[in-house]
Amino acid sequence: MRHQSPSSWAVISVCLVALVHFALGFAIEFSVDEAHYALYAQHLAWSYFDHPPLVGWIQWPLVTLTSSEGVIRLIPELLWILSCYLAYQVTLEVHRFIQGPNAAYLTSALPSANSCGLMAVLAIIAAPMPHVLAIGLLPDTLLAPLSLGLMMMSLRWLSKDHFSISDWLITGGLLGLAGLSKYTAIFTALAVLFIFLSNPKKRWINTAGFWVAVGIALLLITPVLYWNWVNDWISFKYQIAHGAGGAWLWRRLGAYLGIQVLVYGPLLILGAYLFIKHCIHSSKLSLFALLGFFVIPFLIFTGLSGGGGLPHWTSPAWFCLAPFAGIGLAKAWSTQHHRLIRTLFITQVLVCCIGFAYVLSGGVSSATVKSNPIADLYGWKAAGQKAAELTQTTKANGIAVQNWTLGSRAAWYAKPTPVFVLDQRQDQFDLWFGQLPRGANILLINWSGLSFEAPVGNKPAFERCDPIETLEIKRFGQVLSKFDFSLCSNWQGSGLAE
Repeated sequence: MRHQSPSSWAVISVCLVALVHFALGFAIEFSVDEAHYALYAQHLAWSYFDHPPLVGWIQWPLVTLTSSEGVIRLIPELLWILSCYLAYQVTLEVHRFIQGPNAAYLTSALPSANSCGLMAVLAIIAAPMPHVLAIGLLPDTLLAPLSLGLMMMSLRWLSKDHFSISDWLITGGLLGLAGLSKYTAIFTALAVLFIFLSNPKKRWINTAGFWVAVGIALLLITPVLYWNWVNDWISFKYQIAHGAGGAWLWRRLGAYLGIQVLVYGPLLILGAYLFIKHCIHSSKLSLFALLGFFVIPFLIFTGLSGGGGLPHWTSPAWFCLAPFAGIGLAKAWSTQHHRLIRTLFITQVLVCCIGFAYVLSGGVSSATVKSNPIADLYGWKAAGQKAAELTQTTKANGIAVQNWTLGSRAAWYAKPTPVFVLDQRQDQFDLWFGQLPRGANILLINWSGLSFEAPVGNKPAFERCDPIETLEIKRFGQVLSKFDFSLCSNWQGSGLAE
């Protein structure tokens, strides 16, 4: 490392990891969420049932040109690189902020800003979950760089205590784009508001620039508001119910916290702790306000996790914590605390490499195929193409599955064949393809990883279902899963129980 500057090592590290992401992106098929959001791009709309539209809009140019998973995955890869770059730049700004007029609040001098930036990037690289967002596009992949951008603008505000009109325009644009990315962007907006409120003088509320920024943000999210108004606010109703989850349990909270440590790694936590210990020597409100970009969303999601939650929801918050962690780690490294940092970094990178190898291998199969989570990433392309062929051969009205998580890959890989989800849960497929007509004949896909009984008999379903073909999915000689195709005739009901 003596022969390269810290900034050069940051670039080299990001490029090396990006090559790994690039290879993985071409090696595996779409996950359920990736296929779902790719369908957003195929069915452009002002908004969608479960998320705002930007995750679909941003893919539209590539989706219209190709169906290659690897090419489409260039979008999340570029967003991950942008997030790493912004994390580096925000680290430099935080370093400059606390080294300037706030230097009196430091317990001792800091190492160079570039060393801190490198540590922030390495902490992100060593965290397993961000690699998932780099390969597969999720709304959180979009929200991470936008949150860092808003954090950058907040630092500019704290440094100058006033904004130019261009600063207000950028801030309003970032807030609007964040709102188009994910509804939980409201937590990032709260962090920005906390920054403004941390200033004892509230002159900003009377400036034209502030209200211009608010107007731009509201204008950008108008498509979401309009679409929900036309569709009886179904997206907001769904998100409120989804966020609340089920019955609140302490064990879910404990499991969620444990998973957070596992998927983001102790390196970020250690770095943040060291930053607070060594770099904040008083109750300087502005520094604690900056930490709100992590604390506000993390505490809210953790509080809700007792009712259920997904680990990637906190990803933008962890990206915003990386600049503080980078400064804390660089501070510890400069005082010869190399062994612990090196051990944690190598261990986390090894965990990531094992995860990459596990995905490429197809996972570990057993007598119970469902126990292999990686099986979900292989076979849907062949199954979708086979289903489309059988639909044409049998002159069926379309394809049916019995859970929405099975519908995304079926609809993507069998396009343009309509796909119907046979349950009573309202979802995006009802908006795209409508309800299955009474008396319809359909090709039913049953996947061994999430298997259901044939929808016949006492249920309001088909008159009969006849198996017609089976497709076995193998990788490196091991059976990963099996797809069963049945021709079901004379649909009699309006839906199945969820």
